Amino acid sequence: FLKGVFLRTLSLWSAFLVLFSIAPWAQADQVHVAVASNFSGAMKSLVEQFEYQTEHDVVLSFGSSGKMLAQIQNGAPYDVFLSADQAKPMALEASGEALQDTRFTYAIGALALWSSDADLIDQSPAALLSGQFNKLALANPKLAPYGYAASEVLNAMGLTESTQAHWVMGENISQTYQFVASGNADLGFVALSQIMNNGAVTNGSSWLVPKSLYHPIRQDAVLLKRGQDNLAAKDLLAFLKSPAAIETIHRFGYETE
Repeated sequence: FLKGVFLRTLSLWSAFLVLFSIAPWAQADQVHVAVASNFSGAMKSLVEQFEYQTEHDVVLSFGSSGKMLAQIQNGAPYDVFLSADQAKPMALEASGEALQDTRFTYAIGALALWSSDADLIDQSPAALLSGQFNKLALANPKLAPYGYAASEVLNAMGLTESTQAHWVMGENISQTYQFVASGNADLGFVALSQIMNNGAVTNGSSWLVPKSLYHPIRQDAVLLKRGQDNLAAKDLLAFLKSPAAIETIHRFGYETE
């Protein structure tokens, strides 16, 4: 009898130890996400919703899409990439660093000319055309898709040569916004999402740049090879396509497909 009790007790303890040893692996996953700077406000709001609805943990890193691409190509431990364009996720697909058939457009961005001075821009390009400004901020066109779009606008308006001496370039769109917000630049090209909340521009003055002046800023997300077995990564990408996520993305001034 005692031997039977002993064996049953030993069996229970063994089962307990096995469960204890695998418990951490049974918990929700953590996902590391590389996110284009323009999407920082929207992404923080989305992650708050996502983490509330799931037990997953999301770690965000923000930067220019060009720098994020370089980091991924150099082995940075990201599971998901939210770029500010389509070209960089496509390049990762081609190199095998991102999984085929996981890429989709999560947002379509808009460009605005903005000043922290509430009286400088009158919802038109007049302030830009006048040339009566000290510094014009834009993101580096070689690194940031919003910077490339800004350069397209200046070319289309025939203003590249006349304004180039006044350019101050941010490494990404967040730094570009800071140049204008701090007053170090009189005006600058920023992502509409950076100055909009619930469908309205929150401060300063602005001109919504006509989309005929630049190519559509289609922002693609993709699952990276490192995240292929990460449930949180897959769940996050699925969440970005949900009605709740799309509603949030629209609130920040983006369109979706």
